[in-house]
Amino acid sequence: MLSYILYTALALLPLLLYYWRNPYILKDISYAIAAIKVGIRLSKSGKNFRSILDDFLDAVKKHPHKNFIVFEDSSYTYSQADRESNKVARALSAHVQLKQGDTAALFLGNEPLFVWMWLGLAKLGCTASLLNYNIRSKSLLHCFSCCDAKVLIAGADLRGAVEEVLPTLKQQGIQVLILSDKCDVEGIESFSDKIQQASDEPVSPQLRANLNLKSPALYIYTSGTTGLPKAAVLNHERMLMASYLQSMSGIHSDDVIYIYLPLYHSAGFLMGLCGAIERGSITVVLRRKFSASNFWNDCRKYNVTVIQYIGEIMRYLCNSPKKDNERDHKVRLALGNGIRADTWADFLQRFGDIHICECYGATEGNVGFVNYIGKVGAIGRENFFHKRFVSYALIRYDTEKEEPVRDSKGFCIKVPTGETGLLVGKISRTTPFSGYAKNKQQTEKKKLKNVFETGDLYFNSGDLLRIDDEGFVYFQDRIGDTFRWKGENVATTEVSDHLLAVGFIEEANVYGVKVPGHEGRIGMAALKLKENMDFDCKATYQHVKSYLPSYARPRFIRIQDDLAVTGTFKQMKVKLAEEGFNPAVIKDPLFFLEDNKGYVPMTQETFNSISEGTLRL
Repeated sequence: MLSYILYTALALLPLLLYYWRNPYILKDISYAIAAIKVGIRLSKSGKNFRSILDDFLDAVKKHPHKNFIVFEDSSYTYSQADRESNKVARALSAHVQLKQGDTAALFLGNEPLFVWMWLGLAKLGCTASLLNYNIRSKSLLHCFSCCDAKVLIAGADLRGAVEEVLPTLKQQGIQVLILSDKCDVEGIESFSDKIQQASDEPVSPQLRANLNLKSPALYIYTSGTTGLPKAAVLNHERMLMASYLQSMSGIHSDDVIYIYLPLYHSAGFLMGLCGAIERGSITVVLRRKFSASNFWNDCRKYNVTVIQYIGEIMRYLCNSPKKDNERDHKVRLALGNGIRADTWADFLQRFGDIHICECYGATEGNVGFVNYIGKVGAIGRENFFHKRFVSYALIRYDTEKEEPVRDSKGFCIKVPTGETGLLVGKISRTTPFSGYAKNKQQTEKKKLKNVFETGDLYFNSGDLLRIDDEGFVYFQDRIGDTFRWKGENVATTEVSDHLLAVGFIEEANVYGVKVPGHEGRIGMAALKLKENMDFDCKATYQHVKSYLPSYARPRFIRIQDDLAVTGTFKQMKVKLAEEGFNPAVIKDPLFFLEDNKGYVPMTQETFNSISEGTLRL
């Protein structure tokens, strides 16, 4: 593998000379060299299996007294983290009898215990299922069951959510642990006390001796068109590849990274935490949740040099009240995705010379891009090295028929440079697609067959992109029954299912609508009410508040006599989304979800306030 990579690099030298007029050539070469180094490290990890855990254990040996996790008023060195995770591993082995290959579901928020629990599971050779702490009832049970977990481990603050589904878990014989010192609920065992009583001596590496790069390491959940989250299967190789992004972005071992994105997400966990471990001795400043008012204070207090972001976060920071000291910080690099071009420019002008490294990729996807140049508005860049090792294309897509356009021979059509197309990535040994746990239907749905030749197989990203004549990649839109709001993917069918549980609602069509000045799309629902029944604002609000996380609740509701459908009875969303929520355009009754008040009639004044940015969503 090493000789092959070096040979390929030498073979590309004439191509480099050909591109000598390219103003970005030096950065392209630098990125290619970094990619070659990553390939070499990955090749070595395959020959003599190494995982992220091994990188962590190396850091413990080399930098035992350096801070690994800083959380609120506490800090934990690499050595302390090692001992705490040893105790977790021993407690799990003794009280749950977990062994190599078993899966445990983690249901807790951002805190050091999350890290200790994952490391402890890794030391036993177990797979961790990272549950979104916002999910409840049916979604929680679905996510837990689809990964065949033997045990549910929940944070003390999520005890209520666990009790809601406890009867079903007890019927299934599932062991439930709560991270507290005691618990008087039958069927739930306290576990913090067991951890504290356990030895912190190292556990034998023989407990994970039979793992390899293809062994499952994580389940991370992603929304889809089924209406329920899907468990993307990530093996150790995929974890390593994701962790290398920090290296590719120019992050060094002496950096301090600020992580407030949820650890159940691939961004916070893989790009953030695992990337910090792979770099060797990075200090991670961990926060429970994002806070705009405390953001820069935290950066100054902890000497943060690298921040993670999603687009909405950057907009929040730009919309926060201006302060005299907002350029007084040590942040030099921001790593993330989803920032709008206008927000990008505002952020740099306001907070200083920070290199923004915008990235593109999906948890389960097999192709991604990195904007290592820093071109404002681009989600990535394709170059000679990228195109040499990854086979992908942008193809024509019919958004009304919701399918790729094919030629007379039945093959897909590549779009010309500068035009928008659906991103597809070839599924191969080097760019695999592992699919979703216990969901063959959705796994197959993400595959496109006979794309450019008979028998080939491509991953359907579900994203419409555009690549300009300089090779910069731009995000255009997302297809399918999902929309993205507050950095979360929302499945419209899941929201519809919850709305249909309300007694007076007969049909529900959920979609995302654009809001001026905001990334993504916010939720809106067109409803048909049952005969001779009225829309109950209070009851609807109480229902969505109880069953849906805040980002998934429809912010606008439109009442219609009949919902438009296609000839095959598919709900029509495109026209509704285009019409938006302007009461001057829509004559149907409209309602707006006012913060902490519930649904109220939508007025032109409210619409104007939202459009002008004086009313924040």
